[in-house]
Amino acid sequence: MAIFGFITGYIIPFILVLSLLVFVHEMGHYLVGRWSGIRVTAFSVGFGPELIGFTDSHGTRWKLSAIPLGGYVKFFGDEDASSLPDASSVSHMSEADRARTLAGAKLWKRAATVAAGPIANFILAIAIFAVLFSVYGKMIADPVVAEVRPDSAAAEAGVLPGDRLVALDGSKVSTFEDVRRYVSVRPDTSIVVTVERNGQDLDLPMVPKSTEITDQFGNKVELGLIGVVTNEERGNFRLETFTPLEAVGEGVKETGNIITGTFRYIGNLVTGRMKADQLGGPVRVAQASGQMATLGFAAVIQLAAVLSVSIGLLNLMPVPVLDGGHLVFYAIEAVRGKPLGAGAQEIAFRIGLAMVLSLMVFATFNDITNLIG
Repeated sequence: MAIFGFITGYIIPFILVLSLLVFVHEMGHYLVGRWSGIRVTAFSVGFGPELIGFTDSHGTRWKLSAIPLGGYVKFFGDEDASSLPDASSVSHMSEADRARTLAGAKLWKRAATVAAGPIANFILAIAIFAVLFSVYGKMIADPVVAEVRPDSAAAEAGVLPGDRLVALDGSKVSTFEDVRRYVSVRPDTSIVVTVERNGQDLDLPMVPKSTEITDQFGNKVELGLIGVVTNEERGNFRLETFTPLEAVGEGVKETGNIITGTFRYIGNLVTGRMKADQLGGPVRVAQASGQMATLGFAAVIQLAAVLSVSIGLLNLMPVPVLDGGHLVFYAIEAVRGKPLGAGAQEIAFRIGLAMVLSLMVFATFNDITNLIG
């Protein structure tokens, strides 16, 4: 029964969420590739042996594969699923056939086809957030302080109950969530909090303290805190509703917040302000999927939106075998006037594959350590 519960509670939600995101990502590549006149030979959700599939009238093999940890679109003339050109095969093709390969297409068509995958993930995230905001609205609170934690950064800076937080480093804030989001990714970083007190604005320098907290599921998360709390009376908690058009705007804003927060997190890893053990892999994603499933459909869909942005950003990393690596190659080609040699590309792809595999191993190690701990 325990195993059955683990499968239904964690594995199945994980597979469903990840498969949706992979399908949308690869569909972006597929649609723009087809629109550009590039022939697609395979569209796979998952890696490894094919479980089920069919071949359409265009010669594309659509399949569901055994390992549900990604997917790929294979174009005509590719050596493998990473879109490494099969130089030998392409060189013996006719001009007409070569024009239908990814390698033989015009540079702008190749760039558009590769970029379409991550862009599709961002569009999906915006659409999900827009639907959630239009259907459920958004609970907000004014950035008014009800309590200041003892020995916190806010207490040391002189923040008082009743103060209204109006700006952070000169940027205006309108909700308490704006404050939380800004501060959480700036541990051990000097910021200036502007508060309104008795009709006057005061600039209070402070340094958010890196703090490990435990969420409702028992997961430990490290983030920056200044130690202020609001409540229903001070914060004027209320549900904000949106028209469909306004919801799309909020979806764009929310997606942008995730992107900037991710870059800030990476910067914190590089500078040592946050620990690398926060980086999770498939096990942690499966765990999060199962935990969100206990909160209802809306929570799972919201997680899907966040993961969709993450997948889009991950694929834009300038690492060969990822979409970002291909785009770097195309940028180099645009500058040089000709592509890198096949040998140089193959070496770069092998290095990129090693980097991706190393990252996956490290993230999975963190997952296992987190579960054991």
